[in-house]
Formats: sequence, C-alpha cells, structure tokens
Amino acid sequence: MTEGTTSAAAEGADTLSHLEQEGEIAADYLEGLLDIADLDGDIDMDVEADRASVSIISDAGSRDLQKLVGRDGEVLEALQELTRLAVHRETGDRSRLMLDIAGYRAKKRAELSELGAKAAAEVKSSGGAVKLKPMTPFERKVVHDAVKAAGLRSESEGEEPQRFVVVLPA
Repeated sequence: MTEGTTSAAAEGADTLSHLEQEGEIAADYLEGLLDIADLDGDIDMDVEADRASVSIISDAGSRDLQKLVGRDGEVLEALQELTRLAVHRETGDRSRLMLDIAGYRAKKRAELSELGAKAAAEVKSSGGAVKLKPMTPFERKVVHDAVKAAGLRSESEGEEPQRFVVVLPA
C-alpha cells in the first residue's frame, strides 16, 4: 500500500468511527426519550451514505410510535433536530444524523423516489419543466436523487417552507 492509500483508509476508518459514535450518542438520547414518554421501541443504528442513521422500531405494532412521527412527519423532524443537537453537545461537531421512526422515512423515501421518477418521465415525454409541491429538505433530496437516476436534472426554488423541486429537461 502506498502512503496516500494508507492515510485514506485511516481517514475512512476515523469517519466511520465518528459516525458510529454519533449513532451511540443519539441512541442513548432517544432511549432516554422513550423512557420518559413510556413508549416501547428498539433502537437500530447504521451508517448510510456518510451519515449516521438511527431508527426506532417496535414489534408490538407502531401505533404508539406514530405519536413520535406526528402529522406529515413534523414531530419526527423536530426529534431529529433535537437528537442532532444532543450529538452536537457531546461531540462539538455538527451532525447530519438521519432519524427514522416506525419506518416512516423508509416508506416516504420510496414514495418520493416514485414521484421523482414519474416527474422525470413526464418531462421526457413533454419536453417541458415540471414543478412539484413544496417539500422538506429531506423530501427534496430524495426527489433530486431519483431525477438524477433517471438521467435528468432538477433544481430547488423558492423560500422555506415553500421551497419546491423543478424537474428540467436534460
């Protein structure tokens, strides 16, 4: 191995270790939250796409956990920000941690990928741009990825909270 390869491997291991630490901190914070709220749930940690990913899942049906998702994922977004702040407090570094509760984000990701693919297909057939409804940053990112995978380009326009994706011809 060359020196550059060795240092790149060490840097990748350091990044993975840091992301795993973020996941551990987030899991501890969320376990405390579940205890306070008297909710049952298991914590699953992973590293996906260079960011820590933490999921709260439940075997006993996710009806109780739906309280932590809220309407249109609003409570989930707030909990994700609080969890990121808890990680920041411990590490001193800004966290890009993703939180999923009861599979809400996984289901939403699948729906948004399909939406992005349909919008791309519409742009390919019509040749004109397609504007989508306002979305959260997470939702826009998923749509941008789906549009890119379809071989087209997209941009975000507008101001929060009315920011939306425009799918453009290649």
